Amino acid sequence: MSSASLDTLDAAPGAKPAAGPAKTDPTAPVVVPARRTGQWTAAVVLVLLGLGLVSVVRNDAFQWDVVAAYFTSASVLRGLGLTLWLTAAVMLLGFALGTLLAVLRLSANPVLRAVSWGYVWFFRSTPILVQLLFWFNIGMLYPKILGVSTVDLLGPVTVAVVGLTLHEAAYAAEVVRGGVLSVDRGQIEAAQALGLGRLRRFTRIVLPQAMRAIVPPAGNMLIGTLKGTSIVSVIAVQDLLYSTQLVYHRTYEVIPLLLVATLWYVAVTSVLGIGQHYVEKHYARGTGTGR
Repeated sequence: MSSASLDTLDAAPGAKPAAGPAKTDPTAPVVVPARRTGQWTAAVVLVLLGLGLVSVVRNDAFQWDVVAAYFTSASVLRGLGLTLWLTAAVMLLGFALGTLLAVLRLSANPVLRAVSWGYVWFFRSTPILVQLLFWFNIGMLYPKILGVSTVDLLGPVTVAVVGLTLHEAAYAAEVVRGGVLSVDRGQIEAAQALGLGRLRRFTRIVLPQAMRAIVPPAGNMLIGTLKGTSIVSVIAVQDLLYSTQLVYHRTYEVIPLLLVATLWYVAVTSVLGIGQHYVEKHYARGTGTGR
């Protein structure tokens, strides 16, 4: 009796014979594992960033004790307060003027459209530093305005507010105009069919829907304005950056004082970024894009 027959007899009753080697179909598609190059690259970058952060924190040349000493000093906090006030004033005035310019740009009157377009073109074409220096030296062109000395009328803080507001309004006008144009025309026609006036159509129908397109760039403008206010230090406005400059001109501790200003800017912009997230989420309700 052969060995195969003995193996068959030794197997348990009812057991199936052992299956032979599996045959592969040469026409079947080959499954290739997904490459995760992006994940590995991100992991390497994260490790490098972590190592860089550790080296910065442990480097005594940054003088972190000096940073801690001046971080909440009275002069720095006064400068921070002026920076926040300047940012809020410029954003409110800039968007108020920018909304007016956007309405003029969207009007049927060609003269109003031309005025709005010319304003936006000029102030977007001129560097903000040049505008600030021009307004700061306006007394050379107009020594008196309405019988009042220009030097007394336009101090450094007033010049900063005027220059930044005029510059901000040009960009705010385009942001608002883009948001209004994003509203479906049928919404406006439906409001017209209901007999709503032009102002009511704009405030009740158009603007609430346009806010979904206005808020993201407006939030970016807010953060950009906060950082952009540091440019007013060239006209001796004692904002956050100028306040730290006054200190390190006296103590010669340049790097620690610049780190103080940097950390405050990072902290405030982070808070503004969180606020922007929740405002966007609020206006995205019911659209499926709030996530």
